[in-house]
Amino acid sequence: MILTGQAIAEAISSGDIVIDPFDTERINPNSYNYRLGEEIYQVHADSGSDGFRQELLEPADGRVLLRKGQLYLGHTLERIGSGRYVTSLIGRSSIGRLGLFVQLSADLGHQGAVHRWTLELLPALDIYVYPGQIIGQVSFWNIQGSPAPYIGWYGRHDRPMPSKLHQVPSAMRELQ
Repeated sequence: MILTGQAIAEAISSGDIVIDPFDTERINPNSYNYRLGEEIYQVHADSGSDGFRQELLEPADGRVLLRKGQLYLGHTLERIGSGRYVTSLIGRSSIGRLGLFVQLSADLGHQGAVHRWTLELLPALDIYVYPGQIIGQVSFWNIQGSPAPYIGWYGRHDRPMPSKLHQVPSAMRELQ
């Protein structure tokens, strides 16, 4: 079951959920509004060994222009997670209505991971984003069964992380 806003606030007070920095003004009925962090990268196809490269974008006048149809990776400003609950990060509908899709494929976090989450940003229209702006919401879900905390690679980083799938041998990709 999903936690209510009140339950999220109580779990933060008890230490069962981490949102740092935390602001009670961003609690919703069953989620919390997270903000866009400082680092935003444009992802480019590359003929190099890994097939992709990332270009760090520098804000101009406190904002970054995202071009339609391009893939960008950002991160949450907040460190978010829980050893007790599972996180689910999605974009805000108000951002989606402006043509920016956030977390299209990787919205489910893992119990035990507490970090700044990498955000997939895919604009359908050219759009400016502002580091520090509210860009999405996170909800928390109870688990059922024995906990199995996430210990994978992505949960160890506080900055935007590229995909590592291209580093898995092709025979293994078919099994995943």
